[in-house]
Amino acid sequence: MLDTLSLGRRPGSMRTVQRLAPSPSRLGLDLIAIEKGSEIDLDLRLESVSEGVLVTGTVRADTVGECSRCLEPFTGEVSLYLTELFAYPNSVTDQTAQEDEVFRIEDDLIDLEPAIVNAVGLELPLRPLCTDDCAGLCSECGIRLAIAESGHGHEIIDPRWAGLAAAFGAGSEESSSASDSKNNEEK
Repeated sequence: MLDTLSLGRRPGSMRTVQRLAPSPSRLGLDLIAIEKGSEIDLDLRLESVSEGVLVTGTVRADTVGECSRCLEPFTGEVSLYLTELFAYPNSVTDQTAQEDEVFRIEDDLIDLEPAIVNAVGLELPLRPLCTDDCAGLCSECGIRLAIAESGHGHEIIDPRWAGLAAAFGAGSEESSSASDSKNNEEK
């Protein structure tokens, strides 16, 4: 909450606000967010305009997330530029705008939380990655490809050819070792 009483209503009046504030709740998306209680760095300018108070500036905070490809946890930072108009009660903007179209000043206080929630939600990626070149998980065994040995892969036989492959011992070490022992017994 920011107090606008000291700012006054004279258009052009301005003041800056720099503060660290704890996140009141988890802000963000399912896979990445600013955790509850994390510090949010606010560097804002409040400027009185004829219809309300224009708030501009930067908002920075640390994020915690889970990679959408390999599911590993990671940390990062979100930094965004905020520009929002908070309308005075009974101003033309307040009277003509729908309830959810503009933020409003109530009892000379500005509640920044909804504006920050909206801005953070738009800024964070829908599919966060731990690194830009994350290879993800192996589709067969689920191992992280970043830690798998070079050339990691699985020989997969098309089920339509499985009967033929089993008859000739192709595709499985079990079949080839069984045919080797059968050949040794025949000799």
